[in-house]
Amino acid sequence: MERLKDIFNFTPDFPLTFVQLNFWLFFVIIYTGYCIVYRRFTMRSLYLMLVSLFFYYKTAGFFVFILLFSTINEYYIGHWIYQAKQPWNKKLLLAYTLIINLGILAWFKYAYFFTDSYNHMFNTNYQLVNALAQWGNGFFEHNYFSIDRIILPAGISFFTFQSISYALDVYCNEVKPVNSIIDFGFFICFFPQLVAGPIVRAKEFLPQIRKSYTLTNEQFGFALYMIIKGLVKKIVIGDYLAVNFIDRVMQDPAHFSGFENMMAMFAYSLQVYCDFSGYTDIAIGIALLLGFQLPQNFNSPYKAKNVGEFWKRWHMTLSRFLKDYLYIPLGGNRKGTAASYICLAIILIFVTLMTKIYYLFFIFIMLSAVTIIIARVFPGFRKFVNTDINLMVTMVIGGLWHGANVNFLMWGALNGIGLVIYKYWRTISPYEESNSRVVTFWKIFFTFTFITFTRIFFRTADFEKAKQVINQIFTDFHGEIALNVLIAYKMVFGIMLAGYLIHWLSSSVKDGIEGWFISQNIPVKVAISSVAGFLIYQSASSQFVPFIYFSF
Repeated sequence: MERLKDIFNFTPDFPLTFVQLNFWLFFVIIYTGYCIVYRRFTMRSLYLMLVSLFFYYKTAGFFVFILLFSTINEYYIGHWIYQAKQPWNKKLLLAYTLIINLGILAWFKYAYFFTDSYNHMFNTNYQLVNALAQWGNGFFEHNYFSIDRIILPAGISFFTFQSISYALDVYCNEVKPVNSIIDFGFFICFFPQLVAGPIVRAKEFLPQIRKSYTLTNEQFGFALYMIIKGLVKKIVIGDYLAVNFIDRVMQDPAHFSGFENMMAMFAYSLQVYCDFSGYTDIAIGIALLLGFQLPQNFNSPYKAKNVGEFWKRWHMTLSRFLKDYLYIPLGGNRKGTAASYICLAIILIFVTLMTKIYYLFFIFIMLSAVTIIIARVFPGFRKFVNTDINLMVTMVIGGLWHGANVNFLMWGALNGIGLVIYKYWRTISPYEESNSRVVTFWKIFFTFTFITFTRIFFRTADFEKAKQVINQIFTDFHGEIALNVLIAYKMVFGIMLAGYLIHWLSSSVKDGIEGWFISQNIPVKVAISSVAGFLIYQSASSQFVPFIYFSF
């Protein structure tokens, strides 16, 4: 009874996640109910929508009402956009939904940032009040919510982007609006990918809603394999590295040697991959058991031979979203637009407010003027500048999407710079087409090291901590203690080495292991999965480690 009580009560400190045993009991219960309704399309959609709303309540509490509002709002906006006769009506409706969706997202992500910036600029002392919480307390006539702080709802970025992509696809006539609000609610709320992706496009998912349920022996095997793989990544590798090494070093980088800081960052690259891709692996497996296919989100990103390839392999659904809905509309690799410079100006405002160096904006205006003059004298220069701006704007906005602070700005900007430099380097590199193993190894190693370096800004709490990590690595390395550190943390580095070796295995080897598991009969699959599950949870850390991307 206590276990069931835990399932149906919301506990902010322990949200319902895929790695908890409570979740698997929850899934067995809802899957049993699903076996009754799966043949009737509307009943199936309604059932899974209600289950998904409950799951989100268990993950984010009363923020479920924001998800409901977003769903209802987007459903009707989609129909109104499709039915509008005049182009200006369509644009007005699209602008409305973008303002609503991005406004809600900005409120939760950037309200503190703008309040602090305003107080600093005008020497005021305004305190942020959570207006939604205040309204909620009045509505329920009880102080359920804290009004003196804003808590970021889990997964708000993901379901917001999914809603935006639906409106944009309807606007561009790529999909027709969904006729049933139940089907649409199911599409937006589907719980496997709700809080951390992958970001599902309407044209990929909507056609599946009215298809008959099928689950072949091969699909069942693939689903189990993905779930096991995801749990191993998250619990056995990612959580262990975080609890036993990474978090200790990152809490106070200055008290650890440069070697320990460097190894913590290489370990973090593995942790963030195992954490995020582990979640999406489990999501893909669960969705498939329910009869739905989610898109691939990771493709061995640390095998990438350059930064451009890395971003085609890492968080692939977000990369496609930013490319289709930001980079290409800005002009892509063809030209710059007025929107490019508007976005750049907004970014500079963010930078100015974050750094509190207010003359930066005037420097930007002067540089823009010089750039325009050069572009008029040398027309060919304009194309290069514009396309590079589009690339930088996209990556910096991708960084700021994670949060309004200097660290995320730096992380996005460094990745943008890496992409721009590679774009020019590949035109002159004598090794670009080389298939030499030495050259391939060097490309992968250099790309991986660069990506790991940028993650210093992603992992550390603030810019000062990031500077401490960099300072320790470059000025206080202490390579002479490397062997002692490796021995002291032999389990950590053993798991880290195993994780990377598995990651770098050839695709043929991985496909062979997957194929072998899928080819087994059902009793063997279930037996292997049961033993694997037992061993995975025996190795689980006693300390709760939330999914990293729940924070975004």
